[in-house]
Amino acid sequence: MSDYQITSNELPAPTYRHKRRLTGFSLNEIKSIEAQIPLSSRSLWKKFAVKEFSEKSDFERDFVHHIETTLARSMYNCDDLAAYQAASNTVRDKLIVEWNETQQFQTLKDPKRIYYLSLEFLMGRAMDNAMLNAGVKDLVKDSLSELGFNLEDILEQEPDAALGNGGLGRLAACFLDSLSTGKYPSWGYGLRYQYGIFAQRIIDGYQVETPDYWLTFSNPWEIPRHEIQIPVDFYGFVEEEFNPQTNETKKIWKGGERVIAVAYDFPIPGYSTKNVNNLRLWSAKPTTEFDFSKFNSGDYQNSVRLQQRAESITAVLYPNDNFDQGKELRLKQQYFWVAASLHDIVRRFKKTKRPWSEFPLQVAIQLNDTHPTLAIVELQRIFIDLEGFSWDDAWEIVVKTFGYTNHTVMQEALEKWPIPLFERLLPRHLEIIYTINFFFLQQVEKKFQSTYSQKELENLLSSVSVIEEYYPKQVRMANLAIIGSHRVNGVAELHSELIKTTIFKDFVKVYGDKKFTNVTNGVTPRRWLREANPELAELIASKLGGYEYLLNLNLLKNLENYLDDKDFKHKWDIVKLNNKFRLTKLIKKLTGIEINPTEYLFDIQVKRIHEYKRQQLNIFGVIHRYLWIKSLSPKERKSLVQPKVYVFGGKSAPGYYMAKLIIKLINAVGELVNNDADAEGYLKCIFVPDYNVSKAQIIIPASDISEHISTAGTEASGTSNMKFVLNGGLIIGTVDGANVEITREIGEDNIFLFGNLAENVEDIRHAHRYAPHLELPESLKQVFEAIESGKFGEGDEYKPLLDSVRYHKDYYLVSDDFDSYLQAQELIDEAYKDRDDWIQKSIISVANMGFFSSDRCIEEYAEMIWDVEPLERD
Repeated sequence: MSDYQITSNELPAPTYRHKRRLTGFSLNEIKSIEAQIPLSSRSLWKKFAVKEFSEKSDFERDFVHHIETTLARSMYNCDDLAAYQAASNTVRDKLIVEWNETQQFQTLKDPKRIYYLSLEFLMGRAMDNAMLNAGVKDLVKDSLSELGFNLEDILEQEPDAALGNGGLGRLAACFLDSLSTGKYPSWGYGLRYQYGIFAQRIIDGYQVETPDYWLTFSNPWEIPRHEIQIPVDFYGFVEEEFNPQTNETKKIWKGGERVIAVAYDFPIPGYSTKNVNNLRLWSAKPTTEFDFSKFNSGDYQNSVRLQQRAESITAVLYPNDNFDQGKELRLKQQYFWVAASLHDIVRRFKKTKRPWSEFPLQVAIQLNDTHPTLAIVELQRIFIDLEGFSWDDAWEIVVKTFGYTNHTVMQEALEKWPIPLFERLLPRHLEIIYTINFFFLQQVEKKFQSTYSQKELENLLSSVSVIEEYYPKQVRMANLAIIGSHRVNGVAELHSELIKTTIFKDFVKVYGDKKFTNVTNGVTPRRWLREANPELAELIASKLGGYEYLLNLNLLKNLENYLDDKDFKHKWDIVKLNNKFRLTKLIKKLTGIEINPTEYLFDIQVKRIHEYKRQQLNIFGVIHRYLWIKSLSPKERKSLVQPKVYVFGGKSAPGYYMAKLIIKLINAVGELVNNDADAEGYLKCIFVPDYNVSKAQIIIPASDISEHISTAGTEASGTSNMKFVLNGGLIIGTVDGANVEITREIGEDNIFLFGNLAENVEDIRHAHRYAPHLELPESLKQVFEAIESGKFGEGDEYKPLLDSVRYHKDYYLVSDDFDSYLQAQELIDEAYKDRDDWIQKSIISVANMGFFSSDRCIEEYAEMIWDVEPLERD
């Protein structure tokens, strides 16, 4: 029974066929049970289900069942991979029972639902999270031990779901966790990427992209819905069709190419609740997979051309758009995803038989950045072309339905699409965009024509127009998202203020402040504390009376009662050391480099590689430190140098040359430093390849200091800063993004801030533009000279990276912030010498991280943007 077909007010009583499927019992066994205790309802029968285990024997029985039937193996040839597959299927069975009942219950109650559209969902591994949220991890661990397996070894068999890359996707994953935990009726919608973004290999210091074969052994956490196949069209032309009865002309889009969107469902369990929401991912398939006539005629390559062309849509995340075919594939990917998702959402609403006027009362759609903005246009097309709405009636519903989350303050990062590409790929949608823009600009002109001069009015209209009137003309997706949404939010207080005063300031003139709001990002403590740092989570629970703080992170504040507890602080320090040991084991496994964790302060920067995140500033600082160490005598090193290991991780976009050059320099510095006897015991530089969520769960808890050093005014929020502090690490950072609010919460004494402020950045850039040449600080000159001398390989290789600072106006202010950065590092070295005070800073920081829970975020979205309430199922 599908989750859309329940119409009665009660769950149907199961038939004997259902009972046998639920329990695995024979017909005679079922009748014997019913003879003793009459059980008719599905919920009561669930107590006897194979999918519901409460004792080790239950899990062991189901585990062996999956080994022998699902995998067709025996316990005698069951390796760790087979054990993972059987264990995950066993845990999943339990999860699916609750998932089915949640979906049926929500369908019966018919509440307003939230639909979260994100091109990325960086979920990480599913099994550990599912066990923790369901409260069965200890039971599973003990059961597997009795069967001869180690849970940690089995968990290592699960690949990270390759459904995202950076903070955008991880935020979406945290939000899904909080939506389920908070019992909000919600679905996520994304794409099921065959190869993710890519698997990163480091060869001779360079990033090399290879396919991420995460689906090689199938994915037990997804449920294929092959019966849900939605046609999606591209190309073609638009015709006008006259209806003599209504005397109206209707537009008809006749697509020239069709692909099929096939659904895959991913259950999302909440913590300490029966609520299990859904993430639906779309995979692209051809309408015709195989052309038999071409194959028989010897044209083998073209016989599967349609299949390859269709499947390329969901092959990888963010196809390289440095060329026209890549741009077209990206736009095709985005439309495919939103078209399938809106078909699903509209179909679900139509089943309720409610009037269309209630659509925004039942449906809230959140756009996670500009990637899903085409959903606005597609919903308008559905209403006017397929459902026969008037333009005004349709547009009123559309605007009330959508909310838009902005994730950047950089104009160059806002998505735009060339008009010729749009016209070729989505001709009807371009017409609708032009009409949206026409009516909007008409309203703006009417509002301001009496108070603005002609020139001022033209500038305003040019700024807010959806169409950028330069060559080539482009569609501005951020402008379209603002116009088509009833609320627009930033993701940190500074960011939300900056978008109103910089990139979207003219929209504030049009709409006023009411349309714009702030929801500061957060992270889920279930994954980023309990799962990532179990020792710390347990230590905290021992002082707070259990794990209730995972549902109310503000309870962490009570940790400040133990600042004078020497035993507690000692245990806190031991936890950090154990986490360092765990990280050094990973580093040894991935790089072969051995590190004694007791000797070093761990300084970590792991995130997407980009010039604005300034990994180049960090590695220049490492080089400066190395040169300083080399200049000291052995005696001076011993007395002056705080031993430090720098850990980097992250991926560069395949076509981003400068970011790849930064990765190469990091690895080249590491190659020299890690093999220099003078630096041994004082400095290490590590690049962790193929950074992902599961590696983050090992890296983050080990940090003493983490680097969040973006040029002020460029990082919207950041969430890795929150994860690091939640795990007891301190921050070195700029006054940017959520660093501002973290400082406010934990106190200025517990964070190391440096660099220019956001309000000064544009003035400095302006000065750079008109300076005849850029004068570097002496400290940075020494670093550049060392690089050019060939210490780290061929010096000319890094010329573009150095010239971007020296001769190309230093857009990201590396030279301006470098000395301030070095001074902050000196303060860190000095502070770390006082271990007791450092531990106190760590505890105070964790104690004041309650605000940065994604549960609080979701509550704010629900109240300010979605107007939804939790739905209890108990």
